[in-house]
Amino acid sequence: MKKVVVGLSGGVDSSVAAYLLKEEGYEVIGLFMKNWHDDSVTISDECPWLEDSNDAMIVADKLGIPFQTVDLSVEYKERIVDYMFAEYEKGRTPNPDVLCNREIKFDVFMKIAMQLGADYVATGHYCRKGIITNEDGTETYQLLSGKDPNKDQSYFLCQLSQEQLAKTLFPIGELLKPEVREIAAKNELITADKKDSQGLCFIGKVRLPEFLQQKLKPKKGLIVEVPAGISQYENRVSEFSTITEELAYNSQKPVYHLQDGKVVGEHQGAHYFTKGQRKGLDVGGTKEPLFVIETDVNENVIYTGQGKNHPGLYRRTLFITDDELHWVRPDLALQNDESMQVKARIRYRQELQEATLYKIEGGMYVDFKEKQSAITEGQFVAWHLNDELIGSGVIS
Repeated sequence: MKKVVVGLSGGVDSSVAAYLLKEEGYEVIGLFMKNWHDDSVTISDECPWLEDSNDAMIVADKLGIPFQTVDLSVEYKERIVDYMFAEYEKGRTPNPDVLCNREIKFDVFMKIAMQLGADYVATGHYCRKGIITNEDGTETYQLLSGKDPNKDQSYFLCQLSQEQLAKTLFPIGELLKPEVREIAAKNELITADKKDSQGLCFIGKVRLPEFLQQKLKPKKGLIVEVPAGISQYENRVSEFSTITEELAYNSQKPVYHLQDGKVVGEHQGAHYFTKGQRKGLDVGGTKEPLFVIETDVNENVIYTGQGKNHPGLYRRTLFITDDELHWVRPDLALQNDESMQVKARIRYRQELQEATLYKIEGGMYVDFKEKQSAITEGQFVAWHLNDELIGSGVIS
């Protein structure tokens, strides 16, 4: 009998994942990850992990499977929280959920599961795993979108490797969310009607500004409003001799100066803000709401523009350096000077967009057919062929 360790989070998705695996005849063990107890930084006033671990334990008891809690808070602080602070300090916007999957669930947690003699780790993610049998008998693993288009979570797993996928199961990937709740209710699982968690991976709701203020000290600076007509680049070029020149130009980070607009307010620190952000500016009196179009953490200035169609919010092309480039399917990886038509997204829940990948020495451009709003450094871009996520990278 194959042994599976399920990451029981205290939510309905992982509860049903454990139930389905038991029904399929696996030997199932439930493990709850405790990821936080650092008193120097408060993540939230509430303490969701206590309630969640309790719910996970009740579910395990109901299913008749062994259960234990593992404390991963040291690794979580080093690999996720410290990284988050460092990225925000540089004016970048990290995605802790993608990192949590790569660094914690499918690395530290997976190693613990293997030490317990598990053949697989299973999670309650809405995605599927495909297996291609190669001519030489080896297997290539595919990360496929979940069947529920409203819940597809393949984006959060965009950094997984072939080695990690080999040992992973996604039991609810073929189901829709209402079906998952129905199975939970039918089997009287306590989590059947529990609300989905909106918080940081396995921790709970995080109020980001308050969280960041505990390590990144407030620093007063100016909020500048830039009119829509101001060029977002210093030098305008109309002709390019190569496609690479054009891509390099289109991927440039906008450059603004104080004289490009007017001062409309003050903020408590540019590192608390991210591109595309609307809330927290506390500036009134504009015809349309202000959006952050750029932050300058060195000069501590936030540049804003009126309305979600402000041209400063839009860019067509982004760049990923080689060391931040990841192929879930290494057999499909581009070589220098090769290109590929894909569908890509720069954030979870965004509709997939048509794009072309161009590999050059040192990295790769992702060139979208349509300009994208709020391409943000530090976030992940992921690309698909049909319903398969084949690679991802950190936006430079």
